[in-house]
Amino acid sequence: MTDISSERINRLFELAEEREENELADRYVELAIKISMKTETPIPSDLKKRFCSNCKSFLTPGDNCEVRVNSKNTVYRCLECGNVERYGTGK
Repeated sequence: MTDISSERINRLFELAEEREENELADRYVELAIKISMKTETPIPSDLKKRFCSNCKSFLTPGDNCEVRVNSKNTVYRCLECGNVERYGTGK
């Protein structure tokens, strides 16, 4: 079951990237999160960076997300709710 759910999660994020309307992309993210929780399939870490953990909106850099990169980490700031996420570079 995890193979099918992980494929669906990946496909929903692909569809969200193709959409220009943020509302539809946000709905795809919401569905992916629901699938992940129901099947207990983790969302891959590269896809976790694509949505806000607070308001669950799909993050598009330059549109509703601000990305800053420095030597220690990468900082994502959601322009919808103002939430800030920091991801280390692993150095």
